[in-house]
Amino acid sequence: MLSDQMDSTMAFRHLPFMGVIRVNVQAMEVGFRMGDPDWINLGQGQPEVGELEGAPPRPDRIDLALDDHAYGAVEGIDELREAVAAHYNRLFRQGHASQYAADNVAISAGGRLALSRCGAALDHVRLGYFTPDYTAYEDLMTTFHRIDPAWIELSEEVGFRIDPEELDERIGRDNIGALLISNPCNPTGMIIQGDELRAWVGMARTRNCTLLMDEFYSHYIYTPGATGPVSSAAFVEEVDRDPVVIFDGLTKCFRYPGWRVGWVVAPRAIIRELTAAGSFLDGGASRPIQRAAVDVLEPGRADQETNAVRTVFADKQRVALARLRDMGVEFPGNPQGTFYVFGSVRNLPEPLNTGEGFMNEAFKHQVLTVPGEYFDVNPNRQRPGPSPLTNFVRFSFGPPKAQVQIGLDRLAKMIAAGG
Repeated sequence: MLSDQMDSTMAFRHLPFMGVIRVNVQAMEVGFRMGDPDWINLGQGQPEVGELEGAPPRPDRIDLALDDHAYGAVEGIDELREAVAAHYNRLFRQGHASQYAADNVAISAGGRLALSRCGAALDHVRLGYFTPDYTAYEDLMTTFHRIDPAWIELSEEVGFRIDPEELDERIGRDNIGALLISNPCNPTGMIIQGDELRAWVGMARTRNCTLLMDEFYSHYIYTPGATGPVSSAAFVEEVDRDPVVIFDGLTKCFRYPGWRVGWVVAPRAIIRELTAAGSFLDGGASRPIQRAAVDVLEPGRADQETNAVRTVFADKQRVALARLRDMGVEFPGNPQGTFYVFGSVRNLPEPLNTGEGFMNEAFKHQVLTVPGEYFDVNPNRQRPGPSPLTNFVRFSFGPPKAQVQIGLDRLAKMIAAGG
């Protein structure tokens, strides 16, 4: 490994790879290569990016304007900021007097960069975070030292959920000034929605506790009767006063991860601080890609894409859950979002009864999965001992259905053979 070759006098520290990337690196050591048709990636963190039944055609070219060769505004081009604001007002703010405007939006080169800008802009604050949750949050809280992490465990016994009243009591007791969570949740697929989400936003308003809502899977909703996305934006009263910061982009819901277009929707004052952070962190997103993104958010096209995503991915979720349950994998709660299922393998035979063991055995069958303990967000390794998520695995149904089925077939054979 490169880290082993680094001279101890070098000025750099050793850094671990994040979650899914860590799995890819380990798989490469046993022959995996990105795009290799012989491997099935049920660990991937991106949706299928090709043509999708019912979706609009995929763009195959982007035109350049003369101005695209120059720097753009750190906060993003006006046309895209306006399109994002209109997108939220159309989906979530109809009937509300308070509406989002371009000044409530900052564009970034992807979601992790948006989160990094946020981490750089946060003042000294007790930041509540949950487990299991998105792996990159750990590095965010480790890198920005003004953040004081406050752990809130979501256990499998309660379906990886927390009652709003219990959360409200915890915020007051622990003096938590901000909360960070993915909703729908990566990896569990749990969703905070309806009156429960209304309670979260109301609590944030009453407690003056800033909600940092990672909503990158907002359109992957499979609850019965769901016809649209979920967002905390629907329950904001005053867009410039309520302490609600929303992260989303084209990466997941519109299936353009390679475009690296993310955004933050928040009160104007917060957008100003995130822009200042971006001025030294990154300098702004690509201008030609931003201009192309405006077309993606055209209402008719956007709805056609996201409706197709819900239909196709709901079918893949049903297949994945049914097949994995037949193999003996157990799923606490009722996962109804994202394109992941998060299951316990503790009742499978050794060595398949831990996430690491399952992953390593699956490599032998040319399938990638992600150990559940990678989602046990633990800044600076503050919590000692084994992870409570040791026996969990995250399975992705992001690939096309045919590939998902091949991967599940291989896992079924592996489990039937005991490894």
